[in-house]
Amino acid sequence: MGPKRNPTRRVPIGAVSIGGGEPIVIQSMTATRTTDIDATVAQVRALAAAGAGIVRIAADSRADAEALAEIRRQVDANLSVDLQEHYRLAEWIAPHVDKIRYNPGHLYHHERTKDWRDKVRYLVDVAGSHQCAMRVGVNCGSIEPERKSRFDPTDSLGPMLAGAWDHCEFLDSLGFTRYCVSLKDSDPAKVVELNRRFAERRADVPIHLGVTEAGLPPDAIVKTRRALEPLLGQGIGDTVRVSLTVPNPRKHEEIDAARAILADVAAGRTGWDPSAVGHRLNVISCPSCSRVENEAFVELAERVRDMTRYATPHAITIAVMGCRVNGPGETDDADLGLWCGPHAVNLKRGSLTLGSFPYDAILDRLRAELDRLIESRTVGSLGAEPGSK
Repeated sequence: MGPKRNPTRRVPIGAVSIGGGEPIVIQSMTATRTTDIDATVAQVRALAAAGAGIVRIAADSRADAEALAEIRRQVDANLSVDLQEHYRLAEWIAPHVDKIRYNPGHLYHHERTKDWRDKVRYLVDVAGSHQCAMRVGVNCGSIEPERKSRFDPTDSLGPMLAGAWDHCEFLDSLGFTRYCVSLKDSDPAKVVELNRRFAERRADVPIHLGVTEAGLPPDAIVKTRRALEPLLGQGIGDTVRVSLTVPNPRKHEEIDAARAILADVAAGRTGWDPSAVGHRLNVISCPSCSRVENEAFVELAERVRDMTRYATPHAITIAVMGCRVNGPGETDDADLGLWCGPHAVNLKRGSLTLGSFPYDAILDRLRAELDRLIESRTVGSLGAEPGSK
C-alpha cells in the first residue's frame, strides 16, 4: 500500500494525472538538442518506453518551438516544456505540449520593468487556452534578486518558499489551479525541509520532487534517495525526477532509479546507509539536457569526479554546470565552480570568476585552485604562529 499521501488536487497532464490520489508519475528530460528532431523523437520514445509518464524538453528559441511542433506530430508521450528565460515562447509552444514549466527566478530576465504578475497572467492565458498544466519550478540557484534581497543572506530557504507561495496564491487568484510546484536544491537536507514546509502550508498543491544537480551515479542516486525517501514516506510528492549526469544512451537510468526508490518506499525500506553520510568532498553536476552547449560536459564531469578523489576527506563543494542558463548562478554557492560554454569552461571560486579555459586545460587549473583551497583551510585550522601578523 505504501504511506498515506497528502490530499493534493488532481492535475491532468495529457493522458496522465498527478495528485488526487493518482499513482506517483516518474519523469525524465531529453538531453538531445531540441532542434535535432530525429534524435529528440528517438529519445522521447525511449524514455516513454522505459517508464517515463512525462518527458520534458527544453525550449530556448523560436527554432526550438518550431521543432517541438514536429516532435509532437511524431510522438504520443505526455510532453512538458521548460521555458528557460524566454517566457513569451509559451504561445508558440503551448499548442504542442501538455505542461509548461516556468522558473519564477527567470521571469525577470526579459522585460525587467514589467511586474512578474503580468508575466504570469500571460502564461495563464496561454496555458488555459491550450489546456496545458503548469509547473512553478523554484530552483536554489536562480532566485530573483529583488526577492532574495528581502531575506538574510544566510537564509537560502526563505526566498524559495516565499516565491513558491506567492506564485501559488497569484495563480489561485486568477482561477488557474491546474499547476504543481517544485522546490529543488542540490542539498538533500534542504530539499526535505523546503518541501515539508511548503506542504504544511499548501497541502492541496501537487509537488514535483527532485534534487537539482545531484551529479553522477551512484552518488547522485544516494543524494536523491536521502531527499525523496523521507518525503515520500510522509506522503509528500506526486511526481518525481531523478536527475543524473549521464550520456544520452544511459538516460533510462533516471527512470530505473526512480522506480527503485518508489518500490523501496512502498515496502518501507531505506535504500541508503545513513551512517555513511558525512562532511566530505561534494561534486555536484547538472543532469545532461538539451541546454548543454558541448557534449564534452558529461565527460568533463566524470573527469572532475575522478581527478578530485584525493580531496575526499575535505568538506569542499565543486559544481560542474553544463550551460550558460543555469551555470553562472548555480555555481555561486560552490567553493569551486565550472560552467561550460561551447568552446571553453568558465572557472569560479565562489561568485568570483577566475577565467575561461579550454576543455583540455581546465582540469590542471581546477587542481591548482583545489590545492590552494585545501592548503588555506589546513593552515587556517592550525592557527597563526605566535607573533605573526
